[in-house]
Amino acid sequence: MPGIGNGAAAAAGGGAAARAAFASRVRSREFTPLPGVFDLISARICDGYGFSGLYMTGYGAVASHLGLPDAGLATYSEMVERVSRICSVTRTPLIADADTGYGGLLNVQHTVRGYERAGAAGIQLEDQQFPKKCGHAPGSRPVIELPEAVAKIAVAVESRESEDFLVVARTDARSDYGLAEALRRAEAFARAGADVLFVEGPRSLEEMRAVGRALDLPLMANMVDGGRTPVLSREELREVGYTLALFPATGFLAAGAALRSVYSHIAEHGSSAGLAQPLHDFDAFSELMGFPEVREFEERWASRVEEL
Repeated sequence: MPGIGNGAAAAAGGGAAARAAFASRVRSREFTPLPGVFDLISARICDGYGFSGLYMTGYGAVASHLGLPDAGLATYSEMVERVSRICSVTRTPLIADADTGYGGLLNVQHTVRGYERAGAAGIQLEDQQFPKKCGHAPGSRPVIELPEAVAKIAVAVESRESEDFLVVARTDARSDYGLAEALRRAEAFARAGADVLFVEGPRSLEEMRAVGRALDLPLMANMVDGGRTPVLSREELREVGYTLALFPATGFLAAGAALRSVYSHIAEHGSSAGLAQPLHDFDAFSELMGFPEVREFEERWASRVEEL
């Protein structure tokens, strides 16, 4: 498990070599699950499990940072800071949600450069109109005109400093316009230079198979527990043709359930005594957060202060 020293010693997000290896893995279409991280605790815990990549979920980042819905309310400044902080304490390459790019083409350029310099290994951009909405929440999700959407992807590709920084092009057209339009857009994004294609919200296994048959780039599946798309097994995802599988909500839904359990118990009993909910060991959690490094620093400087 990483602590303060481990997180700081490695370059953000694992460094250039780790990001290059991750990009190569994706481009070679080696199946890769990406667990969703949404705050610094989830990032530190997830970083210790040997994943090839992590995913900063926009829904979870907005909910944990602002306590608001994923509805276009977070700004570029808030989100790039979140990227930077997560990358600063992890060694695993991170793909980060950037919504619609936070504006027009110039904003997309600024966003790509900011996310890359913050330590991300890739950026996800979508074609929704602003303000956007979570792809699995109720309601309509209109998209921008295709030429503008394609231009955003082309600008993103041109703006990155390294080709190892992956551009994930997402379309939300399936929701309001049907799968055929979503596939048409994804094909246009491929021609614009996207590294990964993300057709959001297929409603069935057959629709997911249609995505796999139609598109010839690494594909991203969004496995939202309780969402509109069926959650498939690793074997099924591979068979359908997906390279990346996001699990954006699993972590914060589990955390939410655990918090409800313990807070309702305290509210009812006035104490945490007798909790049925398993708790993380306190000493191990303190180690995860970097307290051994703090103690080592204090002890080392205590002796040096006496010598000075």
